[in-house]
Amino acid sequence: MATLNISKKEIEKHIKLTEENIEKIMMMGIPIEISEDNVTIEITPNRPDLLSLQGLLRYIKSYLGKEPGLKKYKINKPEKNYKIKIDSSVNNIRPYTVCAIIKNLKFDNEKIKEIIDIQEKLHATIGRNRKKAAIGIYPLEKITLPIRYEARSPNEIKFIPLEANEEMNALEILQRTPTGREYAHLLDFMEKYPIFLDAKGKILSMPPIINSQETGKITPSTKDVFIECSGSDFFILKKILNIIVSALIDLGGKAYAMELEYGKNKITTPDFTPEKMKISLENANKLLGLNLKEKDLEKLLPRMGYNYKNGKIEIPAWRTDILHEVDIIEDIAIAYGYDNFIPEIPKVATIGEESKETKIESKIAETLIGLGLIETSSYHLIKIDEAKKAKLKENEKIELETSKTEFKLVRPNLLIPSLRIFAENKDNEYPQKIFEIGTIFEKDNKTETGIKETKHLLIALSPGNFTEIKQTFDYLSRMLDIKYEIEQTERQGLIEGRTGKIIINNKETGFIGEVHPETLKEWNIKLPVALLEISLEEIFKCF
Repeated sequence: MATLNISKKEIEKHIKLTEENIEKIMMMGIPIEISEDNVTIEITPNRPDLLSLQGLLRYIKSYLGKEPGLKKYKINKPEKNYKIKIDSSVNNIRPYTVCAIIKNLKFDNEKIKEIIDIQEKLHATIGRNRKKAAIGIYPLEKITLPIRYEARSPNEIKFIPLEANEEMNALEILQRTPTGREYAHLLDFMEKYPIFLDAKGKILSMPPIINSQETGKITPSTKDVFIECSGSDFFILKKILNIIVSALIDLGGKAYAMELEYGKNKITTPDFTPEKMKISLENANKLLGLNLKEKDLEKLLPRMGYNYKNGKIEIPAWRTDILHEVDIIEDIAIAYGYDNFIPEIPKVATIGEESKETKIESKIAETLIGLGLIETSSYHLIKIDEAKKAKLKENEKIELETSKTEFKLVRPNLLIPSLRIFAENKDNEYPQKIFEIGTIFEKDNKTETGIKETKHLLIALSPGNFTEIKQTFDYLSRMLDIKYEIEQTERQGLIEGRTGKIIINNKETGFIGEVHPETLKEWNIKLPVALLEISLEEIFKCF
């Protein structure tokens, strides 16, 4: 949870901190503490759009009824040379960037500090400490457009890093500057590093590490800025850019879009087109236990910053937390006021008991935790590129009709999420021993939906080998009092001769083996991985 410290004098220019308003802000789910001169506010991780004073004021004013509905921001069309060419050399490093230009800003030292604070808070939260996204803000007057985003070998990258007074190459920057040392691990094992250059070949920055002293330092004399966000998740980058741009417009800036050239594909950012979603009044009442009418939604939803009409809602382009109708219904509850809900005792009396399956899952988890393994819980969805890495067949792919993120397929196994976990934690301490009990999805014409859901168990060790993973399963099987056999087999992504199928009750239940070096390289995993995955259905039948 991030903390926002604001001058009491500054916030009271917009909202009087009366006892009534403070109570309303608390009911919005925003803990607030007020001292003599400062206001400290805790922002939950799902609302990075509130990490600036401007974003917070927008939310509070909407909730208090001062500026209800979806706030509109004007984004001007790109001017001449407002372009970014993204070179294919960054594809396997930090493949995406989104950009904008803001003009007519009036900076002072306090405003500069405020912008840097927004930047760093977004880095630490939604940007996952710059791993998922990094932000650069530059004085436009020192840059010659258009701009190029590419990757070069470390020895070819030379510039004066921010707050330094001598030119360094990329490796020297990582070794000699405080920021370089802190974030050097993000470029580990990369043969080339990403950079932004202007039309004259001047390096603007080396993301996600540091800006150039010459072209990347904002001062009180700066009026116009160039903003870029780079990283691995295009959806998140667009949201981050929208958060920053909206804050700078609220500071008096005038926003201009930029044209991004991804080869033959051209994209314009920022894009403030609101997302649209349908909401069911029946579902809202069922989940909240209320009896709201259509006219109630027309009053409540604008208080949360939405536009609403005839069951359709327009969602602000800077909101990262709205993925499902349930998220909208939660906002309806906030606007309605949790203090207005009347507690009721359920009219149905029941006696609860754990199912047999849950008891078995608990025993499996307790046993594996006792062996020093860490339980993980991954998304039910996987990315398109992850499906390509795993070489999934077409009949294994089940794609969502609508997805607001890069996660577009339901997972056909737990193997793919486990490899993602190892890839994302390759710089953390070893050994890494994990397990997951989760649902996988496969096509099945015999079911009403055409999709069959099955509980699976995955165990993975890194570094690990076939003997170690088999010893782990031997112990687990003894604790569960089940017998199994292993027969040699072949499986995509695993090493031939070190892979077997697991047989329980004379039925093939899963697989065990070592991950192939080519697969490890494809996922950018440093150390060997041994794993097994089994369906729990046959194990449930043993009890």
